[in-house]
Amino acid sequence: MAFTPVPTASKNQVNKAGAILATGSASPLETKRARALADRWRACHAYPINTFQATLRTKLRAYQDPIAAQRLKRMPTIIDKLKRYPAMKLTTMQDIGGVRAILGSTADVYGLVAEYEDSARLAHELIDRKDYIRCPRDEDGYRSVHLIYRYLNNRRSEYNGLRIELQIRTKLQHIWATAVESMGTFLGQALKSRQGDREWLDFFALISAAFAIREECTPAPRFADLSFDAIAAEIAKTEARLNALNLMSGLSVAADAIYRTGGSGRGWSYHLIILNSIQRTVRTESYNRGSFREAVEAYEKWETKAARGETIEPVLVSAGPMDQLRRAYPNFFLDIGDFVRYVADIVNTSRLS
Repeated sequence: MAFTPVPTASKNQVNKAGAILATGSASPLETKRARALADRWRACHAYPINTFQATLRTKLRAYQDPIAAQRLKRMPTIIDKLKRYPAMKLTTMQDIGGVRAILGSTADVYGLVAEYEDSARLAHELIDRKDYIRCPRDEDGYRSVHLIYRYLNNRRSEYNGLRIELQIRTKLQHIWATAVESMGTFLGQALKSRQGDREWLDFFALISAAFAIREECTPAPRFADLSFDAIAAEIAKTEARLNALNLMSGLSVAADAIYRTGGSGRGWSYHLIILNSIQRTVRTESYNRGSFREAVEAYEKWETKAARGETIEPVLVSAGPMDQLRRAYPNFFLDIGDFVRYVADIVNTSRLS
């Protein structure tokens, strides 16, 4: 498989390219050159994340019905993150290359975390650990465990030093996170980045707290003194004001509008997803292992269209066959039916009590 090599440009040049894209004050030619270098920097993370996913899939054989996926961070998201954190450098951004494991319980999550932290055979350097399950983010209730690694491989040393983020979460935590992203897309708000309408952010934070209690975990600090019934009552009140369940139920209809190109995608390695949130359609283009560069080029073309104002959201992911892709990335198919059912159950129970 042909992977993109690490750019020959210095890290200072890569960081300068990121700064140019974040400030948006350079000339069109400078911006074009900066975008090209940033695209190459992003693309070179594909080899390390492919290695991490192979190791992850081996470890997941011991767990029941797990899901594994990998992705390259969307360029608009990269640029937005550089804007929000001016001190951040493109070369030290931790989650350009991401690998995700979704498991059935918190016990499984911590079992897998222990395997990674205690594995003497894992050559890569663990440089950071963020446990958002034991310590949920107070602003929005986000829960997951993040392990940040510096890639090390003597056989492919040119990729050494690249940073890869491994996220390990339960299915309930994943359902919540994808619902936040889906709703953020339709509202035109960066809810995933804790930006947007305060009532929607609080709504999802309350649901996260309810989910945490059901998983016998700690909710976000601001809800720590509330019972499940009290949290459920607040969810019901907020849902009524936002008409949230009806809005979210409508999103799931769009899951039927998927256009598949190149066949069913059975056994294919990479999927380019193009979401049109206005028309409520999702188009997918699938690429085999030998066509990674072609997939990245197509990805960049769609991102250019999005940057020019088209109401589309492209993303390039790897998750195996199409059914596995839908399970790993339901937000990109606007399919949040499971989340709606969980929330409806909480709301109905509260209103009956």
